[in-house]
Amino acid sequence: MVEGGIPFPMVSDSGGHVGRAYGVYDEDGGVDLRGRFIIDPDGVVQAMEVLTPPVGRKVEEAIRQMQAFQHVRKTKGAEVCPSGWEPGKPILKPGPDLVGKVWKVWNPE
Repeated sequence: MVEGGIPFPMVSDSGGHVGRAYGVYDEDGGVDLRGRFIIDPDGVVQAMEVLTPPVGRKVEEAIRQMQAFQHVRKTKGAEVCPSGWEPGKPILKPGPDLVGKVWKVWNPE
């Protein structure tokens, strides 16, 4: 599917151990539900998404979220990424002055 192979390790959870730990194992079906977990370098789950089999995931959204979490971590929380943020787009600087004014700052037009 990807020329040269996938550039990251992929694992299987045939025993359901990981799925049970994250609460996505379907005991009746004997399989993990489709899940995506973004875990930071400190081992903290920052985001998760679990879908039932009929609905697929969007890889681009997972990448966007990882970039946003990396940006926030790099700035030590001094800058945050609002809904729909993409690299190169405006960020927000949290603080008392922002309370109730997020939309004005995010979309000043």
